[in-house]
Amino acid sequence: MIETDGRFAPDSPEEARELYESIGPCAQVVTREIAKAMEFDREEYHDRVTSEVVETARDALFASLLEVSDGSREEFEEWREGYEGAVDVMGSENVDRVVWHAFDGEAVAATYQHEPEAAHGTLRRQAFGRLYQPVLE
Repeated sequence: MIETDGRFAPDSPEEARELYESIGPCAQVVTREIAKAMEFDREEYHDRVTSEVVETARDALFASLLEVSDGSREEFEEWREGYEGAVDVMGSENVDRVVWHAFDGEAVAATYQHEPEAAHGTLRRQAFGRLYQPVLE
């Protein structure tokens, strides 16, 4: 049975941009709280917590919230037959499980045998970099 994990499954580049923008304040809070836990003083905070640091936090949060589908190779192949876009599959053909994410006519997939959490994380980073980053820039 295909399982899904995650919260974000935007239907369009516009929706992806809205979701990405919506987590900006969260990324700022997370970054500030991490700096506080690391006991940065005001000067160190201003020197080290740059807009690039907050943007990296937002990228990571967005990617971590992407919805992924996880199923057997047979379930993936059935989904793939019905999918009209391009699908880039990473990994070995000789394993039983596949995790995938589709957006805006393209999809990325990764195969795995064990450790679904690791596969989900890897796929989310790949999906962000390949599918979302170009429309968010």
